[in-house]
Amino acid sequence: MSEKVTIAFDVYGTLINTHGLIGMLQRHVGDNAAPFSKLWREKQLEYSFRRGLMQKYLNFGVCTAQALDYAALSFGVALTEQEKEELLIAYKALPAFDDVKRGLEEAKDAGFRLYAFSNGKASDIELLLDRAGIGGYFLDIISVDEVHSFKPDPAVYRHFLDRASAQAEKSWLVSANPFDVIGARAAEMQAIWLQRFPDLVMDPWEIKPTLIINTIESVAESITGWHQA
Repeated sequence: MSEKVTIAFDVYGTLINTHGLIGMLQRHVGDNAAPFSKLWREKQLEYSFRRGLMQKYLNFGVCTAQALDYAALSFGVALTEQEKEELLIAYKALPAFDDVKRGLEEAKDAGFRLYAFSNGKASDIELLLDRAGIGGYFLDIISVDEVHSFKPDPAVYRHFLDRASAQAEKSWLVSANPFDVIGARAAEMQAIWLQRFPDLVMDPWEIKPTLIINTIESVAESITGWHQA
């Protein structure tokens, strides 16, 4: 069973900690580092949604840079061009969450076909995953940049299935982002919501995750159990 099942792992917020620059941000905004980081991430996603809807695509790196500018303006922080560049370079070396290596290793050992599936450009994701020490677990990196849209556009999930030569009913998305989980389910894939923290909630839509887990280390066992049920 497992060798025929494909798993698409979202990257930002799922495998990689998007708030991994808190220490660096403290040098610029002090005690506001955590809320600054939160706003930066929220605007990054909002800009991708808006560009997708407007069909005015620019890559995720542009969304990230413009979101950083917005956060700086909101917090009244005058970042120099050099400081912004240093933060954006550091964003390409964010750390993986502690549970990721073991979870990916277990899923690979179980025979699943593992792919990284991201809003980011493939070259940026390759660098990010390699620096985090997890690039070797994946058969390939599949980026929305290849179709010039963003999650949760149905076109990007269809693109993933085409590129991975996978069938929707035998393919799983693993993501900590509710919008991504709902997008995959709407595209008829199975999807796991990774609820990393107990205070996080899933959008109360009519579209539900197939499974909910709390750690990447549960992925292989959970998918295997679901298929055997």
